[in-house]
Amino acid sequence: MFKRYDQNQLMLIPPSYDELVPRNHPVRVVNEVIERIDIGELEASYKGGGTSSYHPRMLTKVVVYGYIRNIYSSRKLEHAVNENVHFMWLARGAKPDHNTIADFRRGTQRSSEEDLQPGGDAAGRSGVAERGST
Repeated sequence: MFKRYDQNQLMLIPPSYDELVPRNHPVRVVNEVIERIDIGELEASYKGGGTSSYHPRMLTKVVVYGYIRNIYSSRKLEHAVNENVHFMWLARGAKPDHNTIADFRRGTQRSSEEDLQPGGDAAGRSGVAERGST
């Protein structure tokens, strides 16, 4: 009559995050693209000391995928890494809280804004912007 259902039945081998995310899912594209980005400067900006930090590459993946899914709130992103298998897959089970996510975004936003200003690092290195040019 009904398919077997026993919520108390333990799984001998639970599925991995990788098995739960289809090979053609967009979250894998986000993962692949961000894996290829050089984040050396971002990594170097971490001062060290105190407790260990979540890896900035993982946080970048979570934030970018959140934007793609129209999730902008750090509290909603925290919720997603705890309950959504695609975010869990990106974070590999890490569970950054909303303060960590918000602090990360604030820190990367400041450095991005500085880089985009005329004479800023990224603009200056690329030769796109020079002081006093319009």
